[in-house]
Amino acid sequence: MDFTTLTIDILKTLSIVGGYGIGIILLTIIIRAAMWPLGVSQQRSMRTMQLLQPKMKAIQERYKSDPQKMQQKMMEFYKEHKFNPMAGCFPLLIQMPIFILLYSTLMSPQFIQMAGDSQFLFIKRLDATLKTTAGVSKDGVLGVGQYDTFMTGKTAKVFLQGLEEPLLNVKIEKPTKAVEVQGDLIPGEPVDFKISLDNLNLKFSQLDQIEKAEIDVMDVQSKETEIINFVRKDGILVASVPTNKVETSFHWDVLALIVLFAITMVLSQKAMMAMNKNSQQDPAQAAMQKSMNTFMPIMLTFTFVIIPIPAGVLLYLIASNCFQVLQTIVINKQLEAEDAKKESKIDDDVIADAKRIQEKG
Repeated sequence: MDFTTLTIDILKTLSIVGGYGIGIILLTIIIRAAMWPLGVSQQRSMRTMQLLQPKMKAIQERYKSDPQKMQQKMMEFYKEHKFNPMAGCFPLLIQMPIFILLYSTLMSPQFIQMAGDSQFLFIKRLDATLKTTAGVSKDGVLGVGQYDTFMTGKTAKVFLQGLEEPLLNVKIEKPTKAVEVQGDLIPGEPVDFKISLDNLNLKFSQLDQIEKAEIDVMDVQSKETEIINFVRKDGILVASVPTNKVETSFHWDVLALIVLFAITMVLSQKAMMAMNKNSQQDPAQAAMQKSMNTFMPIMLTFTFVIIPIPAGVLLYLIASNCFQVLQTIVINKQLEAEDAKKESKIDDDVIADAKRIQEKG
């Protein structure tokens, strides 16, 4: 199954409401809502860990000279209290593939050709990264930098000998590696491309009959896409395309998104910390957690400045953080109500036992 195409189809459907920016936000809400039970499990696990922390520390202190025995006692302790210390990690593990899929989708030639120039609020392009070398697609000239790399689209239009009509949507194997640059890439001078016939998903008999092909080639750095006519030369397809030099552009709207991501992440962590404020947490562990909550937003923000993250992915992360804040508050109130109900039941049982003792007396 092509998950990139599936994600694009979902975004296309959701964008009917108000564009691809709204589509990304709706997709975020759908994903996070589907993961709501995992969120409840995560926060319940955290609360359980806080309650069990003193006993866990006592076990660690008692068996600190015998790590193997300590591990055994800790496992017995977890089993006795039906506690899985890894339960809080499951939502994060599930979100990572979703993040990678959305990143791949918004960077894909299909999305860039379809909706890369979509605007949303102050965002000028959903496929824009902090720094890009912008070129004009489908003008017959590639805007390139000296160290740019290229990839093809997923399909090609192939012309065979003796056939008037071309073969449409011929699958290209490994689009990220199919096209190669012959010689040096010098901006302002024509660039020579080659593609092996083996990259086309055709029968051997059809490969021998290929005359030429129309293939989309995208500059991975600038996201510019050109429809290039390749002609057959021996066992490969070749093409020569004029180029011009492009300058790097800085996108302040993407920088604003990175700042918003940092702010919403801090708010999300503050909501989680507020949930822990009444717990009997070990001071050393509390200090470590506070340091991590300070370090993580800084580290991720710095990472997003260095690594090219599309504006649409940042929009997804911001919407996800906002949803996380709301989810933490709602689930925390739900768990507090459950704890209050349990305490009330315990009090009722104590009163009932006291009455039975009085009656016997």
